[in-house]
Amino acid sequence: MSDVGIGFTGLGILLLLLALRTPIGVALMSVSFTGLWVLMGWRVAWGSLGTLPYQFAANWVLSSVPMFLLLGFICYHTRLTEGLFAAARLWLGRLPGGLGVAAIAGSAGFAAVSGSSIACSATMGRIAVPEMVKGRYDPGFATGIVAVAGTIGALIPPSIIMILFGIVAQESIAALFLAGIAAGLITTLAYVILVIVRVRLNPSLAPPAEVTATRRQKIAALRDTWPIVATMIGIFAGLFGGIFTPTEAGAVGAALATLVAVLKRSFTWARFRAAISETLMATGMLLFVAIGASLLTRFLALSGASDALSSVLIGTDVPFAVMMLGLVLVYLLLGMFLEPIGAMLLTLPIVLPVIDAYGMSVILFGVILTKLLEIGMLTPPVGMNVFVIKSVVGNLVPIQTIFRNVAIFIAVDLVIVALLLAVPALALWLPGLL
Repeated sequence: MSDVGIGFTGLGILLLLLALRTPIGVALMSVSFTGLWVLMGWRVAWGSLGTLPYQFAANWVLSSVPMFLLLGFICYHTRLTEGLFAAARLWLGRLPGGLGVAAIAGSAGFAAVSGSSIACSATMGRIAVPEMVKGRYDPGFATGIVAVAGTIGALIPPSIIMILFGIVAQESIAALFLAGIAAGLITTLAYVILVIVRVRLNPSLAPPAEVTATRRQKIAALRDTWPIVATMIGIFAGLFGGIFTPTEAGAVGAALATLVAVLKRSFTWARFRAAISETLMATGMLLFVAIGASLLTRFLALSGASDALSSVLIGTDVPFAVMMLGLVLVYLLLGMFLEPIGAMLLTLPIVLPVIDAYGMSVILFGVILTKLLEIGMLTPPVGMNVFVIKSVVGNLVPIQTIFRNVAIFIAVDLVIVALLLAVPALALWLPGLL
């Protein structure tokens, strides 16, 4: 068998292992190590296993990942986010579907310190869904809103997906963050408009809110948002003011969140240990998958399979729109079965040369890829955000009902992807200021 044939055989075995629900890190490492052994001998295979993990983990930019994770977990466990929904509820509650709009706004605010769509969904699910159910909202409508609002967490920086994309694609993390802000705000606005339109068309989904608040009460509610606002301003002012780098921003943000929690008197050592523990577990999982993807990249490069795949895709001379439609369909399909970071790291070695050949902005592709990966967090059978909300609400809503209610939001997400492709300046004007 030729080297290219060995590479494609390895890819086939990898897809089979993933279809059998083998953990993606295990599948990547086992296939890549075995493929290198068959292709180059045991010395090369063991040498790669000994050097690649160190080379990847020693990347200085990667140190921002555990710090941003720690930032999000500290905010979550010390309950710094509770004031966000309360303030949004008072200011936006009188809009049609006002509590749903408040949940979306609260998720956008929490996204600015979490970087994780699952954390956003879990936090807002515990806070917003009980309030909406108490307000006689349709339970399926309420849970669907919170499930999709969580996806904003991967767009508005800090975004773990964008950090890893920037490392692999060797692009500016700051530029990706700026492009993510624009895409996140567009997504937030689109979700809000959809909720308002749906409630106007079907008022039974969300009865008019019984929110009566004076201006004094609204101003007082804004004061309760200071923990998140202070943390967010500290991060972004330092990051985009040139005081510290994106790599350092995570550590500064985690320190700021800890200080704010102490000042707010919500800090306890038990909560801090829980945040540290979850950060370590999440970081270990991400590194295991990322190292497996690095091994796969070397295996495909040495076998020639990645060059063969890229040359086939580039050499077909298909129009850019057709190529992008194919990539969108591929990522939507992968999102049904793989978690976002695994799907991204698995495909980037093949996809990035194609994007480069078509002359597409890699920053724009990173934003669109993040958007597509987050759609996968909503699609069955492995829609993680939906399962998170289901675990929060228990038997209140069947999981099929939640999936049904997020479907229309997925359609809006696809419209946003098309809009970003048609008008790249929507995402790129902020990075252009750099």
